[in-house]
Amino acid sequence: MESAWVSLFSGGKDSSWALYRALEEGLPVERLVTVHPEGDSYMYHVPETELTSLAAESIGIELHDVRPEGFDAERATDAGAQGDAELDVLESSLESLADDLSGGLAGVTAGAVESEFQTSRIEAMCERLGVDLFAPLWQRDPKALAESMLGAGFEIQIIRVAAAGLDESWLGRQLDEAALSDLERLNEEYGVHILGEGGEFETLVTDGPHMAQRIELDYETEFDGTRGRIHVTDASLVET
Repeated sequence: MESAWVSLFSGGKDSSWALYRALEEGLPVERLVTVHPEGDSYMYHVPETELTSLAAESIGIELHDVRPEGFDAERATDAGAQGDAELDVLESSLESLADDLSGGLAGVTAGAVESEFQTSRIEAMCERLGVDLFAPLWQRDPKALAESMLGAGFEIQIIRVAAAGLDESWLGRQLDEAALSDLERLNEEYGVHILGEGGEFETLVTDGPHMAQRIELDYETEFDGTRGRIHVTDASLVET
């Protein structure tokens, strides 16, 4: 029996692209795995992770939720220690999940682009678990990746901002060709990463070729002058 793959999945563009590319490669992805951090995280996407249940329904792959309840980030001595502690929760969950998968666990997909902090830890975790890592975005050109996502038909919405030049008007904005052009300008002026890899912004994929239905959102925005996010008040799947 063929071993299964799982996709580390936040609903954002990078993890969604890793999943999409894995499916295009014919990898048998049997679970989407979403970690729901209680607060700020060095390892995981934070805002609106509950929406992954709608994304999973649209994609047609079962969702496995990981909730690191009781983890106290303030007890970590530094960023590295917090990152390690956050990863321990995921690793334990994957060990348990492997027993439920047909043929066991073959590998994990991840959407890291340039973060050595995240990728080195995920690579080490996969090595300990004895599984493969599929990371199709790793060290790829950010603009080329963004253009590939848009070219494939991804509909991407910005749901959190935290960088100079990204004001409240970016909250809820579609990441399209015009937005990419603006991000290139902000990259030159402020150093904003075109894909938001440094935490400058986070996204939600509301539609794509791997999704049967589109996610439609109602939301409010919160912005304190330097950072902000959307707060979803209602979300549903609609036919496209």
